[in-house]
Amino acid sequence: MPYYIYRITQVGPVKNLEKLTEFAKFKDASAAAKEMRKTTDLTQCKIQVVFGENELQAEEALNTVRPAEPLTGDDW
Repeated sequence: MPYYIYRITQVGPVKNLEKLTEFAKFKDASAAAKEMRKTTDLTQCKIQVVFGENELQAEEALNTVRPAEPLTGDDW
């Protein structure tokens, strides 16, 4: 399954996902994403690597809202 690199911009609650490229191996995708982050102004967007069977699954993973971690112990 491929690794996709996306540029994510957020305007209010809406995320704009732009697929930049895809790689077969995580190592290659990670290296390319790190290089893109060096040359891109990250104040307006972020570059993220995501894994998925296809583009639809990758975009669903990027749009999934994760619940906040519970506060425990000294975090109170």
